[in-house]
Amino acid sequence: MHHTRGRKLLLTLGGLLLSALARSAPAGGWAEPVATYSIVAIDKAANEMGVAVQSCYFVVGPTVIWVEPGVGAVATQAYVDVSYGPLSLALLRGGKTAPQALEALLGADNDRELRQVAVVDTEGRIAVHTGKRATPAAGHRTGPEYSAQGNLLANDRVWQAMGDAFERTKGPLAERFLAALEAAEAEGGDLRCRQSAAMKIVRVRPEGPDWRNVVLDLRVDDHPQPVSELRRLYRIWQGIQLFWFEAGRRMAQGDIEGAQRAFEQALALAPEKTEWRFWHAVRLIEHGRVESGIQLLKDLVAREPQYRTLWERMLGTGVFQIDPHVWAQVRQAIAGR
Repeated sequence: MHHTRGRKLLLTLGGLLLSALARSAPAGGWAEPVATYSIVAIDKAANEMGVAVQSCYFVVGPTVIWVEPGVGAVATQAYVDVSYGPLSLALLRGGKTAPQALEALLGADNDRELRQVAVVDTEGRIAVHTGKRATPAAGHRTGPEYSAQGNLLANDRVWQAMGDAFERTKGPLAERFLAALEAAEAEGGDLRCRQSAAMKIVRVRPEGPDWRNVVLDLRVDDHPQPVSELRRLYRIWQGIQLFWFEAGRRMAQGDIEGAQRAFEQALALAPEKTEWRFWHAVRLIEHGRVESGIQLLKDLVAREPQYRTLWERMLGTGVFQIDPHVWAQVRQAIAGR
């Protein structure tokens, strides 16, 4: 029964593949060069895989990046055929390896030499294709569980620099992706300009509900320095992990000092996120550190009075376990009475 379903799936995919490629083929028409450079990678030990990209192209992420938890990651670019993304994932889902999936797609595409595609499956197998007609400088470099590729680049050092940076950088996959994008920029990056960037990372082995298996999904749709902006967004994302998850977990466990350290680390990453000060104060008050919470709120309200109104509106929601007398005490303190 399983094999029968598999054969039916592959036959269906074959029909979809042929029709999709027929519709998207640029023969006699216009296809816009998309993506410039990207990196596809997997870190099985960390249970993460994904794609990062930058281009002189508006909203590059949804066109180039195709990832699915428990299935694989794909970057499709150059004279882009977007269908390579969902069809690659469908073939991987149906049991094909990354090389088999890419071979099947290229074999049905009369314009394969215009394409640049990279695929990684959950076993870490890499497949990449840079067509002979992709706009120079164009090429790719593969390494242990990654592929860096680009087209329309300033020079042929860009993808090599990406690979070097990815291999020497330690830490989470997102850090390594950003290092690769920054290295590409340092070598000249896109020959034309820089406009948008994106990074998406998912779980190799799904854990729990589907929504929990997207580790990170960041996009810069239009910006003069998209890689720098992507780095800034990543710092905020790191701060969120520290504040909402690490500090919250420690507070719930009664580790107030540990929660305070996580809170301070979060603010160091994103000092502009003043709202975090409000919620940390609420947590402190809820866990008996009333005076510390009041002082934090007073300092915040002095600069941003809207948080006094927010405190008043929180009363009666039942979200936080705070005695009504304490609510009144805090309200009086931050009202300046």
